[in-house]
This record gives sequence, structure tokens and C-alpha cells, in this order.
Amino acid sequence: MSRLGPCGVAPSLQRGDIVLARIIPNGSLEQIIYRVDALHWLEDIGVRVINSPRAIERTVDKFYTSALLQQAGLSTPETIVCERLDDAVAAFRHLRDVIVKPLFGSMGLGLVRVNDEDVAWRVLRAIEQIRGIFYVQRYIEHDGKDIRAFVIGDRVFGAIERSSPTWRTNVSRGGAARPITLSAAQTDMALTAARALGADYAGVDLLPGKDGKLYALEVNGIPGWRGLHDATGLDVAAGIVDYAFGA
Repeated sequence: MSRLGPCGVAPSLQRGDIVLARIIPNGSLEQIIYRVDALHWLEDIGVRVINSPRAIERTVDKFYTSALLQQAGLSTPETIVCERLDDAVAAFRHLRDVIVKPLFGSMGLGLVRVNDEDVAWRVLRAIEQIRGIFYVQRYIEHDGKDIRAFVIGDRVFGAIERSSPTWRTNVSRGGAARPITLSAAQTDMALTAARALGADYAGVDLLPGKDGKLYALEVNGIPGWRGLHDATGLDVAAGIVDYAFGA
């Protein structure tokens, strides 16, 4: 067991130049707040944290992410976030075909596509039972493909197209990936999205819709990169380290 310094933060972290935050483990609200506040405190004493705790707080919250993407002028699927069951049911009736997402989560876990009112009622009622927040997003028709752009600093380090016979394309959920080169518009959207969230590096999910529009879906501030590495051979860890030390 290592000796802890002020605020319970290990002295070795306090002496570091850079801390790379790679995971905020699941836990109680108290545990998660403590972990993020420890990162804030490290920044306060002059340690550079990548990604910053502010960026992590923004990207782990789908409501906050969606709001900032819209504020940045990016196209995003119409989304309604609310606390009351009646409002959530009204949101479903307005949007008709929706993806219901947990406010916090990644890798496609907990996402449910709903286009039937009876099913919608059961899904939304279950969320009410656990006192959850209702995040209801219009389903965008697409060709079973989306894009994960991996942004490091002011450039797209690499990108993959993810495909699946279902609407869920996450590689962690069985989707296939192939390397692609982004268009100028796709590159600009990925960089703008990462910048809007204040992320030094990020996995930005883009969706080309059948309506001809390109949508910014999510920004992951603690992204995995196995799918990108396997598809492209890129050394993502080295790219992040080079960026962190100014190479």
C-alpha cells in the first residue's frame, strides 16, 4: 500500500509532469466525484492532465455533449432530455423512432431502439423506476455504417468506418472496421467536435445519414483504440505520448 499525500493523492502523481487519465472506474457517486476531483486538484498544483477533468466531465455526460455539439453549430440528431415520465412519453410520440440511451455509458451498452409505443412505455417506465434521466434521440436512417475519427490535438490521427447488419455498429458489440481517409467536411466536423468538448484527444463518432447529412453523434473523452489499431496498425499510444510531450 503506497503512502498517500495531501487529498489522498499519491506523491508520485504529484511529482509528475503529465497524468494520462485512461479510465474513471464505475463506483458510487461519491467515489466518482472523488476520482474526478483528484484530477482537478492535480491540475490545480500544476500537473498537466490529459484529458483534463473538465473535458472528461463533459464527454461522459451525453446531455452535456449533445448541448455543446449543438452550440458549436454541428448537425446532431434531434434529442430530448427530461426527468419526468410523461415528458419522455411525449418525446417518443413526437420523434416516433428513437434511440433511448443511458446518460452515462460507452461501447453501445444500454442503448435501445424503440419505434413501438407499448415497448416505449415499458422501456421508459423501467428508467423511471431507477430514477434515471430520459435521453431520447431521433433514430437517423443510415446504411449500417458510421465513422470513428480519432483526434489527437489539432489533427485526425486515424479513422475507421464501422459497419454492422444491425443499427448498432460498435466494434465492441461485433461491428466490423476498415480504415478510411476522411473528407474535408468529415475532418472539420471531427476536429470541431473535439474542440467543443475541450478534449486533447478523443474518439468522435460521425454518422452519414440517408438524408445526405453528416451528424456528430458522440465524443468519447476516454476512448479505447483497439478497433482503430487492429484496422489501421496505427500506434495510438505513441501518438498521444508524442502529442503530450510536444513531439
